[in-house]
Amino acid sequence: MLSYLGSFLAAASALTAAERVYPDPAVDMPAATGEQVAVFAGGCFWGIEGVYERVKGVKQAVSGYSGGEKSTAHYEMVSEGNTGHAESVHVTFDPAQVTYGQLLKIFFSVAHDPTQKDHQGPDWGSQYRSAIFYTNDDQKRVAEAYVKQLEDAKTFSHRIVTQIVPLKAFYAAEPHHQHFMDNNPNYPYIVVNDLPKVNALKKHYPELCKR
Repeated sequence: MLSYLGSFLAAASALTAAERVYPDPAVDMPAATGEQVAVFAGGCFWGIEGVYERVKGVKQAVSGYSGGEKSTAHYEMVSEGNTGHAESVHVTFDPAQVTYGQLLKIFFSVAHDPTQKDHQGPDWGSQYRSAIFYTNDDQKRVAEAYVKQLEDAKTFSHRIVTQIVPLKAFYAAEPHHQHFMDNNPNYPYIVVNDLPKVNALKKHYPELCKR
């Protein structure tokens, strides 16, 4: 959590990104019943979690760590940037209410900037990298297809650097990191960096927001 100026510039960039036109995924998951899981990483997990908690059909969003070993899945160690972990969010959702493709659209458009490599806004290090941890081959196929669709449409002026990798394990973060946005709505980092993402979600995708 670096300087306030850096945070302000990052938030301004996120708002500009939210004004782009993002296509609906041309490829999506096959119809399914029952709860499914998606895992996303895109900077500090507070903001990613806060966004997805407000999406209809999302039953639960949990902040945590993916990409490294269980023994290093602790905030102080992950923050050093050499554990292989990324701050991630485990999203449990009902595909009858929100599709995996729609979750991807939110991820690429308002939840983070997929063109920032090994950082996100004011936060730097591989633990803040952009990544999709897929749980099955269908998720991999849909994610790769949507990245190609965004690149073909030249949605971004810079290359998408999002990793699309298999989910090996997810480890929940410490309790005080869970629901951080809801529990700390006036925390300066949240106000500057994350509330603009929620506002963009409500503005651009009201039909996908919980009432």
